[in-house]
Amino acid sequence: MVEYKAIIIDDEELARKFLKSLLMEHPNIKIVGEGGNVPEAKSLIKMHCPDLLFLDIQMPGETGFDLLDQIKFEGHIIFVTAHDSYAIRAFEVNALDYLLKPVLPERLEIALSRLESGQIEIPSIDLKLNYDDRLFILMGSQMVFLEISKILCIQAEGDYSMVHTSDNRKGLISKSMKEWDERLPQSYFCRIHRSSIINLKYVTKIEKEYNYDFSVHMHGMDKPLLMSRRYARVLKSRMG
Repeated sequence: MVEYKAIIIDDEELARKFLKSLLMEHPNIKIVGEGGNVPEAKSLIKMHCPDLLFLDIQMPGETGFDLLDQIKFEGHIIFVTAHDSYAIRAFEVNALDYLLKPVLPERLEIALSRLESGQIEIPSIDLKLNYDDRLFILMGSQMVFLEISKILCIQAEGDYSMVHTSDNRKGLISKSMKEWDERLPQSYFCRIHRSSIINLKYVTKIEKEYNYDFSVHMHGMDKPLLMSRRYARVLKSRMG
């Protein structure tokens, strides 16, 4: 039986005690520390290098997401929250699961069974994204907060997509162009090619090419993107 070192981060002491009592039924989970805020969590993670993090999302001051934005954590994460809609909007990929408070023993059992099997739980999410939303998402090899407003463009990479941002980041994300197309706010984002979606906010110039296609120049990108004639009319209507 594989043993997992775990840390519980929750600002409610009673919630931590309750979760610890449930975990007593799972001898392969060894609680090596617990904390109630982000600074304590950072110290504990550095000290113990845990395999598993039970992380409350909403805490006074900095949130659980703020913690993950400040550290590079390569272990498993189980989010714990009292707010279903908040968790689902932020929870995208590469988290083991999320648990609603009060945590039910049977749900904890399911979450920990995924730990053993290596199965990643990806909930069915069809919520439309707002321009000021942030996604907690695997970008390349690291979990990051991706601000929708900072996306310059998205390009197809097989079943994945390459995302370029205004703060000079880029990374592969396991989302199809179809999913991005359906979820991004259409007042800001537009498909210009079957393999490209752009943020209209960052368009600096559009040039017509000799073959009736177009080059779309984006702020912060060295090379322009190709826009096919098929999408040119759509972009023109979007930009007014």
